[in-house]
Amino acid sequence: MAHVIDLEGCIGCGACASVCPTNAIHPTDDGKYTIVAEECIDCGACVEVCPTDCISAE
Repeated sequence: MAHVIDLEGCIGCGACASVCPTNAIHPTDDGKYTIVAEECIDCGACVEVCPTDCISAE
């Protein structure tokens, strides 16, 4: 199970990407972030640092 980012709530701060141990979180063309499910190890580090609480388990 991977985590997903609700793009409606993402403010593009990059906090999630900065703590991801597998570099599974990448910026989108509009400056927000997305998680590549195949690279996500479901550690939850991103959930802990997201200031908008827009990351959840899929």
